[in-house]
Amino acid sequence: MLDIKYVRENPDAIDTAMAHRQTSWDREKFFELDDERRSVIAEVEELQATRNAESKKIGVLMREGKRDEAEAAKEAVREVNEKIEGLAARRSELEAQLTDFMAHLPNLPYEATPVGKDETENPERRRWGTPRDFAAEGFEAKPHWDLGTDLGILDFERGAKLSGGRFTVLSGDGATLDRALESFFLNTHLAAGFREFIPPVVVNREIMYGTGQLPKFEDDAYHVGDDQFLIPTAEVVLTNLHAGEVLDAADLPLWYTAGTPCFREEAGSAGRDTRGIIRQHQFTKVEMVKFATPETSDDELESMVAEAEHILQLLELPYRVISLCTGDLGFSARQTYDIEVWLPSYNSYKEISSCSNCGDFQARRANIKYRDPEHFKGTRFVHTLNGSGLPTGRTMAAIMENYQNPDGSITIPEVLRPYMGGRERIEPRA
Repeated sequence: MLDIKYVRENPDAIDTAMAHRQTSWDREKFFELDDERRSVIAEVEELQATRNAESKKIGVLMREGKRDEAEAAKEAVREVNEKIEGLAARRSELEAQLTDFMAHLPNLPYEATPVGKDETENPERRRWGTPRDFAAEGFEAKPHWDLGTDLGILDFERGAKLSGGRFTVLSGDGATLDRALESFFLNTHLAAGFREFIPPVVVNREIMYGTGQLPKFEDDAYHVGDDQFLIPTAEVVLTNLHAGEVLDAADLPLWYTAGTPCFREEAGSAGRDTRGIIRQHQFTKVEMVKFATPETSDDELESMVAEAEHILQLLELPYRVISLCTGDLGFSARQTYDIEVWLPSYNSYKEISSCSNCGDFQARRANIKYRDPEHFKGTRFVHTLNGSGLPTGRTMAAIMENYQNPDGSITIPEVLRPYMGGRERIEPRA
């Protein structure tokens, strides 16, 4: 959530930021709500002063025997109290409306975020690796959905039978590979200094609100139980571990990771990536989350991107890194790098990791602060960061397509072989 004081004092900057984000905000509505709220607060303070003065008079008048005047003063106090109660109710209404208004405003793009209208204007930062030339090797590459079906490790029909479209059953070597990837990702992060968690995957409404999934993206969320939700990413739970807390600067930065099932309705994505396991309603993903001071969060973002790149390099999968422009930036992010892996079935790069610095946007919603008495009094909001490190499904698809052989087998990347019982290939069924 944005700082309401900043919005009040810098409406032109908000106009510019929202225009760069290819969205808009109701400036007139904001000031209408904010001005009335501040007016009500001022009026209540004046009435409270009047009440206090009248209350003091009552005792004096009673001691002086002026009972009629004392009763009149009491009546005046009662009338003032009634007015205060009415104004308090109005203040609550206005604050609820203003909070809802602010909850729908996205984060402000950071100065390092390139200005652009949409994904077509995301600048590329770097590439690593060279895509295979299958034609030069004498065979035509198959998409992972055909490879997986032929190998008997991806079962789309049974997934649809059990749960509907965009659910897939992984079996045999497919299930083993998925589990191997999750363990490999987590072990790599642990070696880098991350702390592992196994959090719940069912959360309350305020937890989804804290990281910005609600109220804007409620249609994308899976509702369960009594107004609860299945998490769309472990970012939600890892970030909210410290909701309502005050951290010590000496403990920052904090590096957290977790591998969880993730659930997304994918509302509005009809027709996009419907083949294979690129865009599923349920998938496994290892997430990285960091808590940092404002002075160090930029460096923490760069190191988070480097960590995701490190995994792809170990897997020897070609990829590129792009900066998301203002028009393609996520709701809670102020700056984002996407890492896109090469997928032969698309003949292009496809997002496999998104690493974002959210500044104090999520911390303000979830009320996560830190103290640093050596440098300032009181508390300040931390900066939160999150990044995919990585999703198992998309990584599996990339491995299958990039490591396929003419006979339909899949060569297992060397770093994964210890997790696959030392095996070197996934072989076609006899």
